[in-house]
Amino acid sequence: MNEEQSDGDERLKAKLLEFAASFPFFNHMGFEVVDMRPGWARVQVALRDELRNPNGQIHGGVIASLIDMSITQAMLLTDAYQQVRETRGTLSTVDLRVKYLRAMSEGTATVESTIVHPGRRIVHASSVVTDDEGRQLAVGDSILMIVLGKREK
Repeated sequence: MNEEQSDGDERLKAKLLEFAASFPFFNHMGFEVVDMRPGWARVQVALRDELRNPNGQIHGGVIASLIDMSITQAMLLTDAYQQVRETRGTLSTVDLRVKYLRAMSEGTATVESTIVHPGRRIVHASSVVTDDEGRQLAVGDSILMIVLGKREK
């Protein structure tokens, strides 16, 4: 990778992080993109009352949304997603599976997501959600579909 390409990648990353910080759904949920690079992302959410289930634990839907959002963030700097952007295509979650391992009643949930297989049209990804002590709260995996738009002539 040359210096010019590296500078462009860093500018794109900064732009994406800025967008994530101002995105209404992420703000509503309290999601924070901590870091990202091609094929990998780390996102966290601090538990607050609005995110609890009736038992006082982090709601499973919050964890599922955190995983789904983090996987998308892991895709945004990949070459595959650049084609989506260039053609005004779409990236859609086709399947999202979450295995809940442990409840969390306080602190921050952090997810690390990795693109396992960035295919031309089908993407496989995996995630691990941990608490402040590094204990696994959940693991997840997802299949995404890339639909390219029309290339401009």
